[in-house]
Amino acid sequence: MIKLIASDMDGTLLDAEMRISQENIDAIRYAQEQGVEFVIATGRNVFEALPPLKEAGIECAMITLNGAHVFDKEGNSLFTTPIDKNELLQMFDILDQHGIYYEIATQEGNFTISKEARIEQFAAHVTDALPHLTHRMAIAMTVARLEFFPVKVVPSIRELAAQEDIEVLKVICFDKRGNKHLGAAGKKIAEFEDCVVTSSGNNNIEINHKYAQKGIAVSHVAKERGVELEHVMTIGDNLNDLSMIQVAGVSFAMGNALNELKEEAKYLTDENVNAGVGKAIIRAIEEQL
Repeated sequence: MIKLIASDMDGTLLDAEMRISQENIDAIRYAQEQGVEFVIATGRNVFEALPPLKEAGIECAMITLNGAHVFDKEGNSLFTTPIDKNELLQMFDILDQHGIYYEIATQEGNFTISKEARIEQFAAHVTDALPHLTHRMAIAMTVARLEFFPVKVVPSIRELAAQEDIEVLKVICFDKRGNKHLGAAGKKIAEFEDCVVTSSGNNNIEINHKYAQKGIAVSHVAKERGVELEHVMTIGDNLNDLSMIQVAGVSFAMGNALNELKEEAKYLTDENVNAGVGKAIIRAIEEQL
């Protein structure tokens, strides 16, 4: 019997308009009524994760930044897993050598050295995730997103990251040239002892501490609740969801998920634009998976 459900957001819980559909909302509430806890496990920071949840009227614990920052249902910070500062500077060197745009996520929010570069690179990421959008539409969506989820501009990310009171929880990299270009840098960084490199799209990589992974965070939350992993259900669509797909007793890959994730998941559900999360939740509960 499922006791805990952890769902990704982008490409999973959220639809093409970056909202939670009514079918998904109804399924989550149904699960909660059955005594099943629902948890978000996202690459977003807490400031980006909260608005669609609040709009949908969903209160839940949140695993953010791929597991680097975890919050309880009331929004209290439970723990963080920052990247080692020494390895961080080496990462910046590699990314700069490859001409890759990057920003950092910290406990104080996200930071960049160029809002214009952020808009251009993130728009390409949006277009990749939502291919029905034109580039102009993706630019408009990205600009609108910045109004709601502001990224702070600083003269130097290196100087900010070096501050003692700043914890760098994730490095987010975008490059319109895609995986072929990002892969070379990602491969070098993946060799670092305390880092893990994942992705949430064809033109980005995400870097965390090796212990800041969704699977580790889901396992930690489950243990705190006294829930065995065989009673945990996870749902995702991309490589940064792989670790939690692998640890859960019941795992679903979205219909729009990468093939690598579909091969690892135990079950397949519908696409995110067709309320695949809601369908998976109802199936898991009613069939007692």
